[in-house]
Amino acid sequence: MKLNKLLILILILATLVSFLVGCSAETVSAPKDVEIVQNQEESVESRDEYGIVINEDTITFTDGTGEEITINKNPERTVILFASFLDIWTRNGGELVGMVEDTSGRAISGTEGVETVGKTGAISLEKIISLKPDLVILSSNTTSQMELIPQLKQNNIPVIAFDYKFKDDYYKIVKLFSAINGREDLYEKNAVAIEKEIQEIIEKTKNSNPPKVFLMYASSRNLSARGSNTTIGEIIRDLNAINIVDGPNDFLEDQNFSMEKLIKDDPDFILVQNHGSEQEKVMERIKEEAESNPAWSSLSAVKNGRYIFLPKDLFTYKANHRYAEAYEYLAKILYPEVFNK
Repeated sequence: MKLNKLLILILILATLVSFLVGCSAETVSAPKDVEIVQNQEESVESRDEYGIVINEDTITFTDGTGEEITINKNPERTVILFASFLDIWTRNGGELVGMVEDTSGRAISGTEGVETVGKTGAISLEKIISLKPDLVILSSNTTSQMELIPQLKQNNIPVIAFDYKFKDDYYKIVKLFSAINGREDLYEKNAVAIEKEIQEIIEKTKNSNPPKVFLMYASSRNLSARGSNTTIGEIIRDLNAINIVDGPNDFLEDQNFSMEKLIKDDPDFILVQNHGSEQEKVMERIKEEAESNPAWSSLSAVKNGRYIFLPKDLFTYKANHRYAEAYEYLAKILYPEVFNK
């Protein structure tokens, strides 16, 4: 009897010990699980507002082709195939060994003595390869340049493409270029400060009556009208003006210039964005298709001296670091009572 009681006691004690050991094992394993989760969280790379991941030696981002790309920082032999990218690159710490021919006539610091590899739509692949670049930057909106990507990759040349149309594109490109070149400090100067200036200008226009604007694009070949889905159209919209091209009255068909509709809507301002180096031929085209019409002189904008040719360096070519200057220039035209006091 005593022996049976002793055996029962031993069994109870053994069960109790097993239970305590099991609990102890669970208690020990729990922190390990927590630690793993914490480590996983710490390993997730943080992306900024543009989806860019900046690491010590590399940059990861989605380029204009929709592809996620990782490239090494601080390239030493860069070739740029789109003229609007040139001064953004050099102003944000970049150096060049090759570049597209720039026909704007603008002086771009950092491009002196740099070899050209062709014009925007006629790039020499052989010339690029001969320069042994460690990075090529091109326009995702230029078909002939996009067609170069497979061949560049076959030659083990890193390549990135960007779409550049609006000011937010400019901010993103500045962020990328400054990060790629290890000069993130320049983003503050070349993007953040400019954005602040632009917002201050926009704010001053909000309590004024919005003027009606017609935006004309003139070249030696034709005239057309432009809406808000353009670089300068965005500026007009941001400044709270009304671009009559955007109206619900089907002002344009295929962006063709329509004198009849222009007369009907009678804008307060006619702004001309002219393109090309043959300025005399551009003026001949405007005279032939617009100014020669007897009704032209009856337009309010013409009668009030508000038929204005915009400077090419701010409104035909990308303004880049002069974006705030472009906004202020146009704001002074549209709201003289506010900005010309």
